[in-house]
Amino acid sequence: MSLVRQRAGGRGPLKTAVGVVLTAVMLFPVYWMVNVSFTRDQDMRKSPPDLFPAHGTLAGYRTVLDEQLPYLGTSLVIGLGTVALTVALAAPAGFALAKLRPRGGGILSFALLAAQMIPGIIMAMGFYAIYLQLGLLKTVPGLIIADSTLAVPFAVLIFTAFMSGIPGELLQAAKTDGAGPLRTFWSIVLPMSRNAVVTVSLFAFLWSWSDFVFASTLVNGGSHEPITLGIYHYIGNNNQEWNAIMATAVVASLPATVILVLAQRYVAAGVTAGAVKD
Repeated sequence: MSLVRQRAGGRGPLKTAVGVVLTAVMLFPVYWMVNVSFTRDQDMRKSPPDLFPAHGTLAGYRTVLDEQLPYLGTSLVIGLGTVALTVALAAPAGFALAKLRPRGGGILSFALLAAQMIPGIIMAMGFYAIYLQLGLLKTVPGLIIADSTLAVPFAVLIFTAFMSGIPGELLQAAKTDGAGPLRTFWSIVLPMSRNAVVTVSLFAFLWSWSDFVFASTLVNGGSHEPITLGIYHYIGNNNQEWNAIMATAVVASLPATVILVLAQRYVAAGVTAGAVKD
């Protein structure tokens, strides 16, 4: 028994060391992004490169404040709009599939799964053809609608799994009190689905915040462009402002990182909802 305990005790530090090494490897690109954001232009091609910015500069961050704030504001509007549209469409659909059990619900669930397998560039080309006829090219509402198509199928599945776990007795009691499906959904189901709402909102925001395919296809050259295109404008055939690119990437990563840290416990509960049934 003591030998087994010694072996088990010896594995603990080894697992910890392996975990630390793997974490460092995965986070190294993030560190290098921050490092380059403080590196001077004349030191970019230094060999070997500096692991720390020995002669740090804030020029990249000054460029962000001077040139990138409009792009960040547009991305924020697009992200919040995508969240609102996704929740507005997906929550009622998830409630219907979970509790109202409409005819053809299984086929619809399969279609939602299949929709997530369609490559984004194919959807972008389809939206381009449609928006060209509707006059929605290079508009923020058009990009919000396009980004929502990525989030809605996933969101409906999350809401369906979560709402399936809501006790039927509560819904039956509400029906007995005279509440219809809409009132039941708004007053009982939606407040109880807070974790699912936070999870869906987070993923919808992250997808829209980091989207490049739809943005470059549908709003490139417009008066309002997201931050992904703002970064892309720094890259040219003869000009690559790497400290500005990395500084913009650092600043653009902060909102998503803060939101993810604040919402992680709700996300864990929302993603695992429906995995275990009584």
